[in-house]
Amino acid sequence: MIEEIRIHDLGVITDAVLPLGPGLSILSGETGAGKTMVVTALGMLLGNRSDAGAVRAGAPRAVAEAVVRVAAGHPAAALVEDAGGAVDVETVGAHEEALVTLARTVTAEGRSRAHVGGRSAPVGTLSAVGQTLVAVHGQSDQLRLRSPAAQRHALDQYAGEELAADLARYRGLLGEYRTAQQQLREVTEHGRERALEAQTLQGALEEIDAVDPQPGEDERLDQESQRLTNLEQLRAAALTAHTALSGGEFAEGDAADATALIAAAQRALEQEAAADRELEELAARVAELSVLVTDVAADLSGYASGLDDEGPARLAEVEARRARLKTLTRKYGATVDEVLEWADRSRQRLDELTDDPAREEELRARLEQLRTGLAELADRMTRRRREAAERLSAAVSEELTALAMPNASLVIEVEPVEEFTAHGRDEISFLLRPHAAATPRPLGKGASGGELSRLMLAIEVVLAAVDPVPTFVFDEVDSGVGGKAAVEIGRRLKMLAQHVQVLVVTHLPQVAAFADQHVLVTKSGDATVSDVRVLDEEERVVELARMLAGHEDSAAAREHARELVRGAALEPAGGTGADPGRPGGARAPRGDRPGGARSAR
Repeated sequence: MIEEIRIHDLGVITDAVLPLGPGLSILSGETGAGKTMVVTALGMLLGNRSDAGAVRAGAPRAVAEAVVRVAAGHPAAALVEDAGGAVDVETVGAHEEALVTLARTVTAEGRSRAHVGGRSAPVGTLSAVGQTLVAVHGQSDQLRLRSPAAQRHALDQYAGEELAADLARYRGLLGEYRTAQQQLREVTEHGRERALEAQTLQGALEEIDAVDPQPGEDERLDQESQRLTNLEQLRAAALTAHTALSGGEFAEGDAADATALIAAAQRALEQEAAADRELEELAARVAELSVLVTDVAADLSGYASGLDDEGPARLAEVEARRARLKTLTRKYGATVDEVLEWADRSRQRLDELTDDPAREEELRARLEQLRTGLAELADRMTRRRREAAERLSAAVSEELTALAMPNASLVIEVEPVEEFTAHGRDEISFLLRPHAAATPRPLGKGASGGELSRLMLAIEVVLAAVDPVPTFVFDEVDSGVGGKAAVEIGRRLKMLAQHVQVLVVTHLPQVAAFADQHVLVTKSGDATVSDVRVLDEEERVVELARMLAGHEDSAAAREHARELVRGAALEPAGGTGADPGRPGGARAPRGDRPGGARSAR
């Protein structure tokens, strides 16, 4: 719900803070006081087109801000975070709630800036966030349920879990169906391209198979090539080291080698080792060193002898093999291992390309099976939607009778089409029939602003328990009515406010009497400046008296106002006790507030 709205230099309002609570909030005031500026501010926060004319005369800019509380998992919180904005999360009881801030600035030159969660964002982002939070029904702007998509969504929500389960299964089958369609299209429409691709892959695989590369072979050959290229240097190094360790034919003069020197050291230590344990341990270590040096000398001799068996012939073989592998790595991968991976993938693709006739037959059979399943589910969804449409139409039409539109009715058309869409094969249309002999027309055509607002109220009351947004705004929903019809409008607004936050701009005291919170917009001494404030109980009686008789000081008017408030408090908000928004008539618990709205009690 909206916790607070701040307005600065918008129309006749210079600077106002409007704290709002759950339940039903009424906004009233004299004509021209600036009530519609609150609705205008909300429109700015919903991403409506900026209007420089709304900026207060002489001010550089108009600013509208709102703080909204929603459930932590609400889509608005996710949208704000995706836009880089901050979301404050609080624990309230056993639940987590998120505080979302929205802001919009319009300059006197018509430039506009938007912020979500304290972060600058496109106006489109602000609009996306706002439309998950607020639904506005005004004299000239009926935002909610205007589009066919919104109407279909509302009907599906009203239809309940059985339709939702069918729709989930249908979408799963539709995904498989479209995948099979694409695969069949590739087989049938791109035969020539597929044949050419198969021929190319076949040639490439034959070239790779002819070389028969082995995993890691290129690295091993690189190492062997380097060794063979440096054969003489390697042999010389091995012989020099061998001579230094154990002498031999390449030793110069009588120079002592490492083996002889270590042997002399070992003999010297062993002669005296018995006299001292520490010396004995050192003699043992020298003996180990003697064995190690002898082994290394022998290995060096073997290494040098082995090099004699390799020569130019082997180097030529290695270089030729490397050249063949290089030809493959230039075409199919940076290394032999990548070439082998490419070959594996290409063999799988070649199998697909060379099996077209059998695959086409298989895909056609699969498509027919999927189409049959989709058609059955789509037909069942159509039946469920039509049943729900009848219930919803009857409930809304009953509400319209109580809202001074006794001859009007809501007609919901569910017309199947041939194409399978993500939502089934139904086109949904909400139509208004002004009277029994009239032709139903789309919402918004053939009805006055007040009638349309009442129609939207009737629909929202019925849908409140199954398809709510956190906050609803009605601008002069009571236009053109009075008396008992006005009381019924107030009662139904109160009913809607059991599920969501409701803000209503009204001039009727019968409606205002149902308020949980009454907000007054008044002009100050300067006729071009207005103020906004929440009324206490006595101030509310004075305002209702003004709305009743135009004389807030009249004792009779004040007593009448108190009577209205007492009567509204005694009115059962649910009428007969059944909640038309819930199939089967069960009333939602009073504390069950979608979107984080809390009980007004």
